[in-house]
Amino acid sequence: MSFKAEYIWIDGTEPTAKLRSKTRVLADGAELPTWGFDGSSTNQAEGHASDRVLKPVFTCPDPIRGGDNVLVLCEVFNTDDTPHPSNTRALLRPIAERFAEQESIFGIEQEYTFFKGERPLGFPVGGFPAAQGGYYCGVGADEVFGREVVELHLDRCIEAGLAICGINAEVMPGQWEFQIGPVDALTVSDHLWIARWLLYRTAEDFDITATLDAKPVKGDWNGAGAHTNFSTKAMREGYDAIITACESLGTDQEKVLEHVEQYGFGIQDRLTGLHETPVGRLQLRRLRPRRRRCASRGRSRYKKGYIEDRRPNANVDPYVVTRLLVNTCCSALEKAEQV
Repeated sequence: MSFKAEYIWIDGTEPTAKLRSKTRVLADGAELPTWGFDGSSTNQAEGHASDRVLKPVFTCPDPIRGGDNVLVLCEVFNTDDTPHPSNTRALLRPIAERFAEQESIFGIEQEYTFFKGERPLGFPVGGFPAAQGGYYCGVGADEVFGREVVELHLDRCIEAGLAICGINAEVMPGQWEFQIGPVDALTVSDHLWIARWLLYRTAEDFDITATLDAKPVKGDWNGAGAHTNFSTKAMREGYDAIITACESLGTDQEKVLEHVEQYGFGIQDRLTGLHETPVGRLQLRRLRPRRRRCASRGRSRYKKGYIEDRRPNANVDPYVVTRLLVNTCCSALEKAEQV
């Protein structure tokens, strides 16, 4: 007997990388080998030396093919065994290891937009739908578009064993969100990339496309983000650590720019100060049983929690945003402990 392994990787397309995949048939019980591909066709090599290497790093059941078939997320390497410049996971690994003792946890809210041809799903031909407002978490054929794709995608993510924890319709017609987490930096990023692949592949069966464009429709319509929720063990136990983390992200203008400039292409179109996206917006969250915004020490009853960075675009690379948050916040927390 044989099984199919779908090798999935992130390519070198700029300004926003794409997902690529191809299938390998393996004998039952075989280990997943490294594999190769033509990097000149994925913006990862020139034609005269185009061989690139795929190294499996995360595997899960394939919920589309079923059976013993698997999805295989890979890192891209050069033939000399060095990480390819497009391999942002390789940059996250040492940062995650360095600050492992701080036990960082992430939850990422992935927004996306369905398109049918040239129009967002739910937009009438030659015009616009009613103004946004009733679509968010809506119900009914006049409010919600694409639910059949969303429900199937959710089922497939669960079958794959991904850390998906919810879905909801968003503010614009045809716009949805799913959430991955709470898990560590590498896991949330790996699972998010596989969930994105499953989203594209599921929508394909309905002749619908899903886009992570930060501002898919110009004008008075919400953009699409990837709000990133983050905490360390110290933040989950005490409020002072949250203040330290927020100050490390928001008081140094160079640090603010370092993050925002790597939070996804087209961010200037989305972080305009309108549509729930003021530049540099951070929220402090309290742990359950109840949650609400708290902007000062006096407004937090629990004195512990996590932060929500609402700046990342929907098209952000999760390996990049988790690396930046861990490096910035954990460095500040480590320094504060030494004082």
